[in-house]
Amino acid sequence: MVALPKLVGKNMKKLMVMVLAIASFSYAQAQKVKEAEVPTEVKAAFAKQYPGTKAGGWIKENGNYEVEFDYKKAEMTLVIDPKGTVLETETEIKVSELPKTVLDYCASKYVGKKIKEASRIVGAAGEVTYEAEIEKMDVLFDANGKFLKESKD
Repeated sequence: MVALPKLVGKNMKKLMVMVLAIASFSYAQAQKVKEAEVPTEVKAAFAKQYPGTKAGGWIKENGNYEVEFDYKKAEMTLVIDPKGTVLETETEIKVSELPKTVLDYCASKYVGKKIKEASRIVGAAGEVTYEAEIEKMDVLFDANGKFLKESKD
């Protein structure tokens, strides 16, 4: 076996520390939780909004809880704070249901790339945004289809 220079060993150690730190941060930011670990207020808020609907899974992210579920043949997600306040409702929609301005923007900005999924998001105050997923990236638009931001998945 050939011995690697000490420089490579030091760089490898730094790389491993960075990878572990990033992985730990990502895990701490969003992690699956068992329903038994979800506060009663959060589960009650979900049950009140969607009575009789079964939770598909729970995630805790940035101190809030996300529940994934199917409702009326649509995939949905609710974001609920620990006190039981619904912060956001996200409903998957057909790509063709996105506003024309969103479709036009994506066609010109992301030439040759396809929108994989689309969602309509309603915030706690009723504000609507749209999300288009394009190659591991979420592109957000306001209710009128004006570009807001893009973020990596």
